[in-house]
Amino acid sequence: MNEKIAMHLDILKGLSVYYDSPFIADIRETSLRFPRLTLGHALNRNQITCKKWLVETLFDVTGGELGRVCVLGGWYGVLGAMLLHDRRFRVERVTSVDMDPSCEEVANSLNRTHAKSGKFEFLTADMYEMDFGDRAFDLIVNTSCEHLEKIEKWYGRIPSRTLLTLQSNNYVGIEGHVNCVDDLDGFKRQVPLAEVMFEGELELKNYTRFMLIGRR
Repeated sequence: MNEKIAMHLDILKGLSVYYDSPFIADIRETSLRFPRLTLGHALNRNQITCKKWLVETLFDVTGGELGRVCVLGGWYGVLGAMLLHDRRFRVERVTSVDMDPSCEEVANSLNRTHAKSGKFEFLTADMYEMDFGDRAFDLIVNTSCEHLEKIEKWYGRIPSRTLLTLQSNNYVGIEGHVNCVDDLDGFKRQVPLAEVMFEGELELKNYTRFMLIGRR
């Protein structure tokens, strides 16, 4: 380990003590075990800004009562950790879903605090093939709608009246962004909610993030 990496890890350790934050401690341990560049991408400013916006808005809409949560395209489980570490929320369990099996050990490490108690679980699965009615989630979150080439196929699998939190963007030209939308109205046409509880957009440096919260 070089001196620069050791310094950054020491800073994270100190912050976890200062803020009494198990989340920061879990980030530190995960970065030691899995020194991947993609982990840094998952925790960068834009990623955290968009997820913090989601968390704050979701609390305003729901009052913190979430129950059983499914996060689709969960990657390394950052959003699940943010929800579980936020004491304003009442969460029975977060199931973080990603079709990439290499995400599982990283997500479980990043969510070590709640994986031990059973409040966090990782599921390797294809969201196009999941039976959402069988799992009976109270909230389904999908912040990766720009990655869904057949979004109508996925959306059609969601049971009626399910609470959804959805994000997309207009960040074209990025690998994997096969379903970007130009504006919020375009996003609403892709996922026609029966009840819209929130709609909004967040301006970032290179793109705009769109979000919808409501019932299918």
